[in-house]
Amino acid sequence: MFLASLMTERELEVWDRLSAVSDPELDEPITDMKFVEQVEITDTDSVLVEFRLPTYWCSPNFAFLMAFGIRAEVSALPWVREVTVRLNDHCFGDEVNAGVNSGRSFHEIFAENCGGAVLGEVVDKFAAKAFDRRQEVVMLAVQALGRSAEQIVAMTLGALRRLRFSGEEELRQLPRYLDLMSERRLAVTDDDLAFPTWQGCAIPAEDLAVHLGRLRSTRINMEFNGALCRGLASARYREVEIGPNGPSLMDFMAGRVPARVASEPGR
Repeated sequence: MFLASLMTERELEVWDRLSAVSDPELDEPITDMKFVEQVEITDTDSVLVEFRLPTYWCSPNFAFLMAFGIRAEVSALPWVREVTVRLNDHCFGDEVNAGVNSGRSFHEIFAENCGGAVLGEVVDKFAAKAFDRRQEVVMLAVQALGRSAEQIVAMTLGALRRLRFSGEEELRQLPRYLDLMSERRLAVTDDDLAFPTWQGCAIPAEDLAVHLGRLRSTRINMEFNGALCRGLASARYREVEIGPNGPSLMDFMAGRVPARVASEPGR
């Protein structure tokens, strides 16, 4: 009984670490996207994590970033001795699995398998999108509390932390926004601006509406991609019976795809 309880606790710890890994394009945890299929923990404290992406041809960039994110997060648990990551049913699965489990440099493997792409540039691109999405949510929440444009652009990090929000999305995104700002050194002390641009500049009050419009465009694009990914995943792994010609794109996005498990594995 004690061993079973311990394993359950450790499995929960692994899943908690996995929730810190996001799809880089969508800025959503891979656990929320249901990409993680299986977690196994052996009696020697080795961990196997299997994951699967929505399509066979999902970008290798994304696959590598998520695979290495999984390995890094799970390896951070003090009791874990070894981590094996396995990407299933993907056109680059063999390369991803060999690379992430080889112990070689992430930068070297990434450039070798992703057309010479520079890892730092790819990570920065998606971090900037994540920043935009998180900042919009928090800014709109502050605006809803009655703060003017002048007050918002001049707000300090300390003042933002003292505000009390009640909405589910702002409560979810605020800590993620603060973490990313700290990680990128955009705002660290209580006297730093709470809402800088990604380049670290102040936003003029007269430009706030335009700035929010740009953030909104980023969010809509990410939400569309997220809905499409969920629909593609549902269609790939489940049988679909909507109309004589199958489901449309709007069926995927509206969640009207039936949840009847396909009879053929891997479909």
